[in-house]
Amino acid sequence: MLTIEDIYRNLLKKQLEPELIQALVDLAISEDLVGGEDLTSLATIPETQISYLDLVTRKAGVISGIDIASLVFLSITNKNIEVKQCVSDGLKVEANTCVLTVKGSTVDLLSAERTALNFLGHLSGISTLTNKWVTEISGSKAKIRDTRKTTPGLRVLEKYAVRAGGGLNHRMTLNDQVLIKDNHIVASNGIKNAIDKTRDKYPELTMEIEVDNLTQFKEALENKAEFILLDNFDIKDIEQAVKLNNSQAKLEASGGITIENAAKIAATGVDFLAVGSLTHSAPVLDIGGDLRTAQ
Repeated sequence: MLTIEDIYRNLLKKQLEPELIQALVDLAISEDLVGGEDLTSLATIPETQISYLDLVTRKAGVISGIDIASLVFLSITNKNIEVKQCVSDGLKVEANTCVLTVKGSTVDLLSAERTALNFLGHLSGISTLTNKWVTEISGSKAKIRDTRKTTPGLRVLEKYAVRAGGGLNHRMTLNDQVLIKDNHIVASNGIKNAIDKTRDKYPELTMEIEVDNLTQFKEALENKAEFILLDNFDIKDIEQAVKLNNSQAKLEASGGITIENAAKIAATGVDFLAVGSLTHSAPVLDIGGDLRTAQ
């Protein structure tokens, strides 16, 4: 029988901080219960009734958030509750797959159901969309990377879901690495100044610079930028940048990328595709709860 301690160990293996995840789960639970109780369940269900609740996919997808959903059920009650994880994060499943089964007080199960499904459906939706992008460019050397366009407070979980779907994380915070964007270039009075100032202040950090055209790209290359982000370049200019680069810097395409043109962009030879929609526009994977009474 899984315990909260078991879930914490699982989270650590996934590079997720248990205390932070517990705080997010507690906050989500409080949104539903607000220190009170599930009035509908208390009114309609005997407090002694025991049931099973199966969380079942209504559509195919890639699962993410099994431990988070498990933690919701384990956190909402001090009574005996049994949690069985039927699949692991990162697994691609078909519709009508049971991914989690919980046994306990029917009132407790239904009190926790929506919170658990909110986490599981949202994170699985991100993993499913990420996997679609990864599959789309699988014939190239390019990798799919996310951005900081995340839901406030949920970045750690959303970026984890990207990893579960086969994608890579870009920086988690503003102090992970230096990313010189267009406004930094303007404020620094040019690309060379921005790069020189960055190297002087943080010589040990990885640096990436965003460029808007081939002229800026050449300047970034001349100043030995390690990573160059090609912002809203068309295919022809991306191809030209790859040729000029000649493997000197790592190149990342960003802006105007869709699932329809992703393979063509990846085929130019860039190293990464930056896809903000992985986290800001992923549709929720449809997962429902099916109750089976035990007594």
